[in-house]
Amino acid sequence: MQVSDYLIFDEESGTYIEDPEQAVRDDVEKHHWLNVLRTVLKDWRLYLMLIPMILVFLFWRYFPMYELLGCFKMPDVIKSVAEQNYVGFSHFKTLIFGNAMSSISPEFWRAFRNTFLLSFYGLLFGFPTPIIVALFFNEIRSNIARSVLQVATYLPKFMSTVVMTSLIVMLVKAGGQMSGVGALSQMLEAIGAIDHETAMRGLLHMPQYFRAIYQISGIWEGAGYDSIVFFAAIIAISPTSYEAAQMDGAGKMAQMRYVVLPSILSTIVIMLITRIGSLLSIGYEKVILLYNTDTYQTGEVVSTFAIRYGVNSEGATGGGVSPGKGLASAAEMMNNVVGMLLVIGANTVARKASDVSLY
Repeated sequence: MQVSDYLIFDEESGTYIEDPEQAVRDDVEKHHWLNVLRTVLKDWRLYLMLIPMILVFLFWRYFPMYELLGCFKMPDVIKSVAEQNYVGFSHFKTLIFGNAMSSISPEFWRAFRNTFLLSFYGLLFGFPTPIIVALFFNEIRSNIARSVLQVATYLPKFMSTVVMTSLIVMLVKAGGQMSGVGALSQMLEAIGAIDHETAMRGLLHMPQYFRAIYQISGIWEGAGYDSIVFFAAIIAISPTSYEAAQMDGAGKMAQMRYVVLPSILSTIVIMLITRIGSLLSIGYEKVILLYNTDTYQTGEVVSTFAIRYGVNSEGATGGGVSPGKGLASAAEMMNNVVGMLLVIGANTVARKASDVSLY
């Protein structure tokens, strides 16, 4: 290292002096943590409100990661995870390839396929719907009418899963001696969409209708609420962009195509990446309240599979040893790893295609 690397030569005095810009950088580095402390003290109220979220992530996201070791050990309710016997990738091999003693592998792949299909259909039909809803909201000129419609579409999101699924069950329930066919089933039968036998048996007991019921109810529940982000991006568009399009003779549809959609493209890409990240993260609550033994082949997902083999301990043996818990942990682990890879892949493609990405 030479003197000229960090000093500059002053021609007037004929000596080397410290570069003023370098002096500022050195001062900033020297007092970095002091500046951080001052910032924290200045906005201490905001950081105080941050503490509950940090605790939630610690106790419900990071600390439970220790239990992931159960994927590589033989679970035993008597022993802690650290004391359990190490079995390596045995649970993963059983799930992927199966073994002569168990038929769990076909059940896992069936659940994995159902998880992917339900998520893919939700992405295909459920993701564009909030964008379309936001576009329609933007075209409503009456603030009162728009507010009423927005509240009406937001309300399903605030219903509990139990209430929502109970309503679905009532609408498509089977006919019996004590009760009639559900109202939705009656309407579908009246227009010829289903026959009388199907209506009497109940749509939720027909495997071919489970995915449609799940997706339609999901769109009804979340389309309005999910449109908030896109509607906020739309109203942020400058009015001059609309005026310029109108001067060029663009109608409403042309304005949506050439003004609105390009302006909210970055928001759409970010939301799409996050949606792809949760592509295989279907919660068990709604599925377990809707499906039954008749619809296992199209309704069971990885999370409900894990409940059957983990919480319910199917396949448990004596002495507290429960291989089912290890298989359930391995199934969830595989599901999460694939989801992580999907996020990385979607983010990479988005960054290369549109220069918009999460990181």
